[in-house]
Amino acid sequence: MLTETITFPSGSAQLQAYVARPDGSGPFPALVLIHEVYGLNEDMQRVARLYAEQGYAAMAVNLYYGRNQLLCMMRYFVSMFANALKHSGILDLHAALDWLAAQPYVDGQRLGAAGFCMGGAFVVAWACTDKRLRVIAPYYGAANPPAEALARSCPVVGSWPDPDFSTRAGKQLDAMLDIYNIKHEIKIYPGATHSFFNGRLAENPTNTAAAEDSLQRTLAFFKAHGL
Repeated sequence: MLTETITFPSGSAQLQAYVARPDGSGPFPALVLIHEVYGLNEDMQRVARLYAEQGYAAMAVNLYYGRNQLLCMMRYFVSMFANALKHSGILDLHAALDWLAAQPYVDGQRLGAAGFCMGGAFVVAWACTDKRLRVIAPYYGAANPPAEALARSCPVVGSWPDPDFSTRAGKQLDAMLDIYNIKHEIKIYPGATHSFFNGRLAENPTNTAAAEDSLQRTLAFFKAHGL
């Protein structure tokens, strides 16, 4: 496995990302990973390496890089709960995928994304604005884009805990994707807590079981949809 920290342009800014990929020249299917509210930390780097072990080039973005984290968070949450589809975070994700798709070790026809918590809401909104995404995996995002926007989404495999403040959004997403006949698989994990995929919560056996099951479901869904 190869890992590196890179910078990429987004508008007039430079953002940072942690990239993990298998050994060899590829081309590999590729994922953009969108962090929780905590930012790009060691756990998100762990997730990138986990996907690299499964054959993916994984790019964990840092949407706070070079910026005031608190101000970014406030702006992002206002945008998310206002159902905005073109806020700065989404534009940064478009730029991240531009960089990733251009790498010689990436198969530019096999691109996807996964997001966690804040990133879970981001990835659903992003999928409504970017046709390059073949499939996405939101985890416990607490906000959804406007229902009519979801008609433009790619296939979705999602995972939510219950009870949790995000559970309602997961159930709503499931129902809305049904309406627009978007291929999807949403699973609710009773007894799991928010951020159950985060390794720091692994001492909870329910979280550990939910994390492993959700990973296997996600990998199977990705492969079934060409990623």
